[in-house]
Amino acid sequence: MAGLQIHREEEAGGSVTLRLEGTLDGRTALELRSSLEALRECEVVLDFAHLREFKDSAVGVLTCGLAERPVRLRGLATHHERMFRYFGVSVSSAARQPYYTPEEVLQA
Repeated sequence: MAGLQIHREEEAGGSVTLRLEGTLDGRTALELRSSLEALRECEVVLDFAHLREFKDSAVGVLTCGLAERPVRLRGLATHHERMFRYFGVSVSSAARQPYYTPEEVLQA
């Protein structure tokens, strides 16, 4: 069974990037949440770009810890960006414009 590897990269400005590789599911999301708790005093960036598999169940587990503190999320697929937003966690790329606005839909 493949697990999750968490690579910690210290940035010059004092922030920490956790680059994730492998499989992120409910069990491994608990491990990641523990790592985030240990970094409570740091600015943290989670990099999901190198995951081989990202189960939806991990989003629910992670959002418990992410709602309490600002963590930047990077490298998410559109589906997972949307799931994090459903749980109330803002995603850095959420600033992108939608394909349409509600006003445009109403005018059609």
